[in-house]
Amino acid sequence: MTGQAFFVLTALADGPRHGYGIVREVAELSQERVQLKIGSLYGVLDRLCADGLIEPDREEAHDGRLRRYFRLTRNGRRALAEEAELRAAPRGRWPG
Repeated sequence: MTGQAFFVLTALADGPRHGYGIVREVAELSQERVQLKIGSLYGVLDRLCADGLIEPDREEAHDGRLRRYFRLTRNGRRALAEEAELRAAPRGRWPG
């Protein structure tokens, strides 16, 4: 899993978010190491949707623009937990 995908899934762990909210949360979670641009964000979101890890939650109008919210699926929560465990494992050793 790419770092961008991992941080997007992590950003959605607490609940649905819209694109700009995901960008802000990813920057905060990664301590500014991952800076998503809106164009690249939607590429990541499209891949995660295609993989069944996230899904659209709702759309809301805000200042004349439509905000799309996304949420984790069960498979997304499972994938996030597995990836977090792998990332927490000491380097050079297999987890488990």
